[in-house]
Amino acid sequence: MSNKSVIIKVKRLRDVPLPKEAHEGDSGVDLCADGTEVVIPPLGRALIPTGLSFEIPVGYEIQVRPRSGLAIKKGLTVLNTPGTIDAGYRGEVCVILFNASDKHVTISPGDRIAQAVLAKVERIEWQEADELEESERGKGGFGSTGE
Repeated sequence: MSNKSVIIKVKRLRDVPLPKEAHEGDSGVDLCADGTEVVIPPLGRALIPTGLSFEIPVGYEIQVRPRSGLAIKKGLTVLNTPGTIDAGYRGEVCVILFNASDKHVTISPGDRIAQAVLAKVERIEWQEADELEESERGKGGFGSTGE
């Protein structure tokens, strides 16, 4: 079974590495920090530039997700996970990192800070209705099935 690639144009805004898979078959590619060293205090957040901008085809988005190693080892996560890079956005890709630990965390240029995953986006056509079909769940939400 072949897995056809989607072409994403990428522009280096500065001398930074292109995103790449750490291992063949990985779902995401690593995004690296660019710019100057940043220290994120405990429970603090920072906007980290990547030095890259993308041209994403209509019908797709790139989702920015945390790296599991940073999460478990340093308590770092992507604050608005998954972050969305829309097809029409052409500015620099930046990552909002949140430090959930009790220690200061230093981000240096070249550090792998997040993963980028290409995702297909389905278009929505809204159809207004006076009634909705009943379902087993109904209006139950926010813990309605237990703890």
